[in-house]
Amino acid sequence: MESETPAGDGFERELTTDLDDRTPDPPRGMAMHNRILLGLVLGAACGLAANAALGADDPRLAWTVQNLASPVGALFLRLLLMVVIPLVFAALVVGVAGIGDVRKLGRVGLKSFGYTLVVSAISVVVGLTLANTIRPGDRMSAATATALEARYGTQAEDRVKAAIGGEAEKRPVLTQVIETVIPSNPFAAASSETPNLLHLMFFALALGVAATLVGPKVAAPFVNAMESLFAISAKLIEIIMKLAPFAVFALLFASTAGFGLDLLGTLAWFVLTVLLGLGIQMFGVYSLSVALLSRISPIEFFRRIQSVMLTAFSTSSSNATLPTALRVTEQNLGVPKEINSFVLTVGATANQNGTALYEGVTVLFLAQIAGVDLSIAQQITVAYLAILGGIGTAGVPSGSIPFIIVVLATIGVNPALIGIILGVDRILDMCRTTLNVAGDITAATYVARSEGYKLLGRPGERIAA
Repeated sequence: MESETPAGDGFERELTTDLDDRTPDPPRGMAMHNRILLGLVLGAACGLAANAALGADDPRLAWTVQNLASPVGALFLRLLLMVVIPLVFAALVVGVAGIGDVRKLGRVGLKSFGYTLVVSAISVVVGLTLANTIRPGDRMSAATATALEARYGTQAEDRVKAAIGGEAEKRPVLTQVIETVIPSNPFAAASSETPNLLHLMFFALALGVAATLVGPKVAAPFVNAMESLFAISAKLIEIIMKLAPFAVFALLFASTAGFGLDLLGTLAWFVLTVLLGLGIQMFGVYSLSVALLSRISPIEFFRRIQSVMLTAFSTSSSNATLPTALRVTEQNLGVPKEINSFVLTVGATANQNGTALYEGVTVLFLAQIAGVDLSIAQQITVAYLAILGGIGTAGVPSGSIPFIIVVLATIGVNPALIGIILGVDRILDMCRTTLNVAGDITAATYVARSEGYKLLGRPGERIAA
């Protein structure tokens, strides 16, 4: 392996500023993830104490939840919903447009895109299979489940029907598919109280593909505008997330005050399900990929990218990890720069397998809690949204939360249920970001190997004929 780059390296200076508290501009106060964790602990503790002391039916407790805790949670959720449409739309357009002119990129672009779709689909299937097998949302007492369904499951059936086309069963299947996926008016899809994410994503994907096919002079202003919209939306999400500790406290207080310790046990099953899925994808699917497609030892692969994985775990951001990923993939794995820079840069936004898996599991878990029994067709819709969500989710901490909120609303689950998982989202975010970044690197090694480059050697070295 190459020795570590000296401290003066630009990549390391950028990362040091992000991670080292001894820099000239250290972060002030407690780190955000610690604040959210504190909000989780205090909210759950206060809610459990109120539940034990007063009882879930006490009118004073009900008044506190209804007039204090719930409004704080509602404020946080509506602020996130406010930003999700421009964020997802811009991220999808930029992610697809970032591929460049497919006619010029040829094999590299098509291989990267194909690999991303296949591996993302596998990750979602893994997540949905585990969620349906373990069913973490059903692991609570019947009384608690009934109370949760009564609070969060109202009008769910009507909203589910609306999400899949209302009276769709009266029309031919192909017509249903076309009307479900392709919008007749993309502005209407974005402007309703519950945006039609399927329609919006298709329109964004279509614009992104078209932007790769017109001349750079024509596409550049539009793509630049979308990049600006994405960056501004991501910054707004970052600002809104400063409310997260208070929102987590309020939402967890409201939940545990009404449902007690039973809900926390169910949350533990959710965490276990997500971690199991991420582990299967990382050490099962990725190991098979690098062994069969990249023709390198999985043990050697993970050993050589350990610094990238640690950076991803620490920052919870694919974007912040990109400088280290670029350097390590070139120096330690021998991927040439021309492939490296394209696959990893696009992958930081568009190839987020861990996020896709997490979003699928989370949606099914919260649907189970709300008593919404999703059919196979509806779960396929969730899978489709989760795969696209791997492209349309910002590569920043907690970037998947706004997307999950909209998907919940789409399938008829009360978005307020997101408060149950917010407290544990940070640690799961760290884990799924590690999977995202490792997935980007497996894609880079696959493309490099398929293009005839020798891995684990000097960057750009070709395989001997």
